[in-house]
Amino acid sequence: MTTETTEARCCIVGGGPAGMMLGLLLARAGVDVVVLEKHADFLRDFRGDTIHPSTLELMHELGWLEEFLALPHQQATTLRFQSGPHDIAIGDFTHLPTHARFIAFMPQWDFLNFLAHKAAAYPGFHLRLRAEATGLMRQGDAVVGVRATTPTGPMEVRADLVVAADGRGSLVREAAGLAVEELGAPMDVLWFRVSRRPSDPVDPAGRFEGGQFFILINRTDQWQCGRVIAKGTAEQLRARGLEPFRAELARLAPFLADRVDELRTWDDVKLLTVQVNRLSTWYQPGLLCIGDAAHAMSPVGGVGVNLAVQDAVATANLLATPLRDRAMRVEHLRQVQLRRELPARLTQRAQVLIQDRVIGPVLKGEATGRLPWPLWLLRHIPPLRRVPARLVGMGIRPEHIHTPALEHHP
Repeated sequence: MTTETTEARCCIVGGGPAGMMLGLLLARAGVDVVVLEKHADFLRDFRGDTIHPSTLELMHELGWLEEFLALPHQQATTLRFQSGPHDIAIGDFTHLPTHARFIAFMPQWDFLNFLAHKAAAYPGFHLRLRAEATGLMRQGDAVVGVRATTPTGPMEVRADLVVAADGRGSLVREAAGLAVEELGAPMDVLWFRVSRRPSDPVDPAGRFEGGQFFILINRTDQWQCGRVIAKGTAEQLRARGLEPFRAELARLAPFLADRVDELRTWDDVKLLTVQVNRLSTWYQPGLLCIGDAAHAMSPVGGVGVNLAVQDAVATANLLATPLRDRAMRVEHLRQVQLRRELPARLTQRAQVLIQDRVIGPVLKGEATGRLPWPLWLLRHIPPLRRVPARLVGMGIRPEHIHTPALEHHP
């Protein structure tokens, strides 16, 4: 079978938020880029559907915010947490220094399709769907390309730079032999959907009740629900049967009690195995890891997509000109890690602290039942709600687009 061969300045493995944003920005700056996505489209369930104010600000900087917000979405200006009788606003986005002071809840496939549509207007952008990376091509110590499989046969993409944006299970990261530091997580999450009615609450919420954590995300006609469980206990829950699981859902969210039968089998409930890890070194000659491939985030705070997009913007800012001029060196890759490693590490430190001090004890039955003191402060001192809003909505060291642009704007 004949092997298809192609060349590009940059080959990005993975068509998620990090890969698509990076491909768009590089092509916009005149860099020839190939994005390899193993699936036939972006339509997959239970991916991160939160578009943070920092990402919406990037849409504004590109001149696309109004068009982007014309897509179906829900807006949340506050984040809420319920514990027993307490309904607490823990984040107030209305004071952020951005043009869109809210989180937009939008199916991730709509976000990715929007980026793909905009990127396609640039001649240097090439998206290859159903192209699954299988290995790296090397010349001496340097990575010089990617091997992949496609429906029509094997494919080789030779590139000055390969970017691993293929998530926490990164094949590229594994093929490169980069060492992963595991930080651990005490929980997993069971994701499922239940229909939503106009009389239901609007804002997304987290709920802590009787030693259980529960998450509700408004998706217009459905609730995306997350039940946080102790790590490794999913099979025990399944063995108990679906009826106790439905009863627990009705107790945690009473307004859903008449809809829990929509969960007909365990096939309607998907397991997210939570990982928190990071690379000590994000790069090798000719190779760079970003997003979850460099630092897998906990779902605490829902900031994984935000970090991935910020990584992509920083990468484009630092590498677009060297790639276009074929002057890229390992030092440029090191600069990306220096720019983005601190935000990732500090965010993971905060997530692990919450996991160990709050979530873990609750799941082990060690919680006292009292309202944790940070929530007590947020309940009684409203201006403090700006702090978590800033950390969740903007992140640490939010990035702005500084890449040069082609004269043609889509």
